Amino acid sequence: MESVTETGLRWQRSTECGATGDCVEIAHSRDATFIRDSKDPEGPILSFSRTEWTSFLSGAALGEFDLVDPE
Repeated sequence: MESVTETGLRWQRSTECGATGDCVEIAHSRDATFIRDSKDPEGPILSFSRTEWTSFLSGAALGEFDLVDPE
């Protein structure tokens, strides 16, 4: 699913989002990636530089953010 805002950002959410729509949405510009809560599209938006976003994706691919069972 995708929506375009007045700022020209093309917001996307995962097809895995489900019927509730409780997801995050992302949009990319030439210089940054933006993230917002799909339930509150007028609310706060997080912004990440290309370097920050690439680092996050690399860490996620390596499992750095996987849940670990507390002992």
